[in-house]
Amino acid sequence: MGTKIIRVGLGRDVHPLVPGRPFLLGGVELPSSLGEWGHSDGDVLTHAVIDGILGAAGLGDIGELFPPSEAAWKDADSLKLLKIAFGLVKQGGWRLINLDCVVTCERPKVLPYRDRIRASLARVLAVPEQAVFVKGKTNEGLGALGAGQAVEALAVCLLERAQRRRSKHPHCHKFPQ
Repeated sequence: MGTKIIRVGLGRDVHPLVPGRPFLLGGVELPSSLGEWGHSDGDVLTHAVIDGILGAAGLGDIGELFPPSEAAWKDADSLKLLKIAFGLVKQGGWRLINLDCVVTCERPKVLPYRDRIRASLARVLAVPEQAVFVKGKTNEGLGALGAGQAVEALAVCLLERAQRRRSKHPHCHKFPQ
C-alpha cells in the first residue's frame, strides 16, 4: 500500500467595498448596500479558496490562472473559476481533505449565511459540507476593514494524494513526485 503526500495551502484576498456591486461569499449573495469591487464578480472568499487549493497543489495562484488583464475574466462567476481551478488540482491526483476559512468584515454578519456558504463551496469542491468551515470575524473598528470599507478572506486547505511507488529495481532511479 502506498503512502500519502499531504500539503497545506493558504489563500488570502481582500477587496474594497463599493456601492452598486453584490456582496458575495462562496457564491452566496448577502444583503448589503455595498459589494466587493473586483475584475470578476469580486467574491473574496472564493478567491482565497482558489489561491489556497492552487498553492497546496503547487499550481500557482489565481492571478496567474485568471489574469485580471484578460477580458475573458471580467465579471466572471467566481464559483466557475473555482471549478476550473479545482479541476486542475484533481487532474494532479489531489483530493481535498478539508477547508477552513475566515471572513473579516464589519457588516454584513456572516453567521446567518454560513451554512449556505459552506454548502455552496462544498458542492463545487465535491466534498461533504463537514469538510468546509467558514467563520465570520470583525476587525474591531480598526483600519479599512474595521471602517466597513473592505472585506478580507483567508482560506487554509489540506490536500492529499497517493505517493507513487518507487521502483524495486536497483537500476531504476525514479523517485516519487
